[in-house]
Amino acid sequence: MPRYIWLLVIATTISVTGGSFLWPLNTIYMHNELGKSLAFAGFILMFNQGASIAGNLIGGILFDRFSAYKTMLLGTVLSMSASLILSFNHDIVSYSIMLVLIGFGSGITWPVMFAMAGSVWPEGGRRAFNAIYVAQNLGVALGATIGGFVASISFDYIFIANASLFAVFFIIVLIAFRGMDEEKNRNMHTSVIEQSGKIQDKSAFIALIILSAGFLVTWFAYSQWQSTIASYTQDIGVPLEQYSSLWAINGFLIVLGQPLLRLFTKRVTTTKSHIYIGMTIFIFSYVIAMYAEAFTMFAVAMVILTIGEMLVWPAIPTLANALAPHGRAGFYQGFVNSVAAAGRMLGPFLGGVVVDLYNIKLLFFLLIALLFIPFITTKLFDRGIQKDEVSKQQI
Repeated sequence: MPRYIWLLVIATTISVTGGSFLWPLNTIYMHNELGKSLAFAGFILMFNQGASIAGNLIGGILFDRFSAYKTMLLGTVLSMSASLILSFNHDIVSYSIMLVLIGFGSGITWPVMFAMAGSVWPEGGRRAFNAIYVAQNLGVALGATIGGFVASISFDYIFIANASLFAVFFIIVLIAFRGMDEEKNRNMHTSVIEQSGKIQDKSAFIALIILSAGFLVTWFAYSQWQSTIASYTQDIGVPLEQYSSLWAINGFLIVLGQPLLRLFTKRVTTTKSHIYIGMTIFIFSYVIAMYAEAFTMFAVAMVILTIGEMLVWPAIPTLANALAPHGRAGFYQGFVNSVAAAGRMLGPFLGGVVVDLYNIKLLFFLLIALLFIPFITTKLFDRGIQKDEVSKQQI
């Protein structure tokens, strides 16, 4: 892998490790520690992800039009500052405001991460985005493993650990990514679709919207593991450290499962097939979670969920990169990341409302029904695009 991919991997791991001390426990902290309802907790997380959406779009535009390095630095400074304030003051008002600011700052950085991965290593295809995805999940595994243990001692230490790693992330960005703009300009590529000369940006963007509709639904369902399902595990007596270990299982399985994933992707080469198979596995995991009453069954459901996401999550930015016309990679990655944030925004709030008014079983039935939508959007998104042989291989 190119040097900048390795730098992106290291920076991503550190950033996500810091964030993973906090985000799996947001709902638990507000609901169980501060005594707020699930709907209220979901409402605050909705604002957090709304800010992330704005950050994703702004970050993608700034990447395309101005400076990759300064854009990343801006997002990092905002996230670090908010986390430092949160480490000193985390009553519900401060918690809510700083959570929104962290969402905005982190949102700015992620389109830069993904757009740079595609820009620096265009010949890497799925591998470039998979490298960032694996780094994210290594961070999740480390953060969740340590965070659950730390939270069982005191939540105060969680905020301090979160701020410390954001500070390390800032230092890495400040020092190691100074040459990012030069690397970006030298390696910006023309998409395989634009190379074919057969479609225009409008057609590509419509395809991106259709593809992203299924991505939105998938993230809506996935976000329940961090909100309603998280709180449900506490209600039925699963210890906090065991719940956090679910995310450790998730992250470590993604990292350790890469050799098997590579064997699979060599045999099943189309990105669409990865999504179809991954979504089928997703549905199976929610069926198991719906009937789980102890940690062991939740762990089994998480293992199955993880196998599905290993196929689905890298596939979407890969397709977005293939769709993006020249000079629009940042915006397309920002759009995809904002859609994921929208799913995370709506999921905790609407899921919390369903559970508060009815019960979690009804929520599971709704999620399983919704997870059939991505099959349709994946089938239809490129219907209006005439693809050459290169783009067929990518899509």
